[in-house]
Order: sequence, then C-alpha cells, then structure tokens
Amino acid sequence: MPQISQIAATYASQIFWLLITFGLLYFVVGKGMVTKIVATVDAREAKIEGDLAAAEAARRQADTVEDAWRAQMEAARVAAAAETAAAKAQATQSAEAQVKAADASLAERLGHHDFAIANAKAEALANLDTVAAEAAQQLVAKLSGIDVSVDQAAHAVREVRAHG
Repeated sequence: MPQISQIAATYASQIFWLLITFGLLYFVVGKGMVTKIVATVDAREAKIEGDLAAAEAARRQADTVEDAWRAQMEAARVAAAAETAAAKAQATQSAEAQVKAADASLAERLGHHDFAIANAKAEALANLDTVAAEAAQQLVAKLSGIDVSVDQAAHAVREVRAHG
C-alpha cells in the first residue's frame, strides 16, 4: 500500500508545522497575552487591596466618630438629667415656699378669726350676764313683788355662776 509509505513523509511535515504553530502560539499567547493578563490581574488585586484598606480606614474613622457621638450624647444626657434635677429641685423649693406662705396666711387669718370669735364669745357672755340679771330682776319682781336693782340681780347671777 502506497498510502502507508507516504504516511511517514506526510505526518512528518504535519508534525513539523504543528510544532511551529504551537511554538508560535506559545510565544504569542505565553509571552504577549499572558503577561498582559497577569498585569491586569495584579492591578485588579492591588485595587481591591487598596479599596479594602480604604474601607478599613473609613470603618475605623466611622467607629471613632461614632464613639465621639456616643460620648457627646452621654454628656448631653447627663447634662439634661442634671438640668431636670435642678428644675425639679427649684420647682419643689418654689412649691414649698408657696405652701409656707399659704400656711402663714391661713394661720394669720385663723388667728384673726379666733380673736374675733373670742371677742364675740366675751361679748355674748357679757350680754348673757346682763340678760340673766334683767331676767332675774323681772322674775323676782313678778314672783315676790320685791323691787331689786340691776346691780343686785347681776351680783346674784355672778354668785350662782361661780358656784354652779
């Protein structure tokens, strides 16, 4: 078979051109394209690392700002609590002062009323003695027909009240 004898010559040239083609592909792809791809991947990794570092720095800065904000809020909360306590104390003092003033006013008015009642009671008792003396004078005059002076009747009423 003649085809078999040509196989070695035909395949030898195909293998030769195959090796040259793969060699060219190796140098073109391996040396030209792969270096660009590696450079792109390295640039991308560097960018990612830079972005991660920037994000970490931003996170640290945000944590610092948040800590400062929390400290300010706590200080404001403490100040508000102090102001509230001061306002509460002032309101309590004001209310106590008003209550004391009202108590003093009521005590003064009560004293005036007690004095007025005592005066009215004394006046009523004085009138009572006078009325009792007049009634005694009239009773003695009606019952016994004796005329007794108002002074004698008042003296008798005082003696009866003292013993009774």
